[in-house]
Amino acid sequence: MKNILIIDDDIHIGNFIEEALTQEGYRVSRAYSGTEALLVLSHSKPDLILLDLMLPGLNGEAVLPKIQGIPVIVVSAKIDIDNKVDLLLGGAADYVTKPFHIRELLARIFVQLKNSDGAPGASVLSYDDITLHTDTHMVNVKDTGIKLTRTEFAEDTPDCTKNSLKMHISNLRKKLREVTGRDYIEAVWGIGFKMRQG
Repeated sequence: MKNILIIDDDIHIGNFIEEALTQEGYRVSRAYSGTEALLVLSHSKPDLILLDLMLPGLNGEAVLPKIQGIPVIVVSAKIDIDNKVDLLLGGAADYVTKPFHIRELLARIFVQLKNSDGAPGASVLSYDDITLHTDTHMVNVKDTGIKLTRTEFAEDTPDCTKNSLKMHISNLRKKLREVTGRDYIEAVWGIGFKMRQG
């Protein structure tokens, strides 16, 4: 049974989501502030987190970077596109705007849990002198470890605009280039990006 942590100080919304998740067969835990969320995460690891941004004390934007290896769906009344893009690039797996339809939220949760289960097969992918560990999301260029954000690692990013994708790829190219001075990714006009040959 998958465990979902709801981080939201609004008791009514939290209860509504918890009831829907329980009916779908999920186990639910709750935190009502950013500080309490970090305390919960220090001794348990849920399969997915629903994170509100407007939290008392430590807000959602401050909590997000401290969450590692768990998909996070931001559930917030903030609808500013730049805010959404920043959060997706900063590690959020998805973003749902309040008010939302519970069926949409359940569908997004299902997709994230399916993605985090991972496809069967090799847990290590190699290209040239780059090694990618799909289970830990760690990347090594030669013997140097590189930390990727959840969005930089993702194969598919919801709500990713053309401009944010370019910025995301640019950050990725820079991180790889800083190790060896080589550019491993190149743009293909009209198509997208690919790994550079040789």
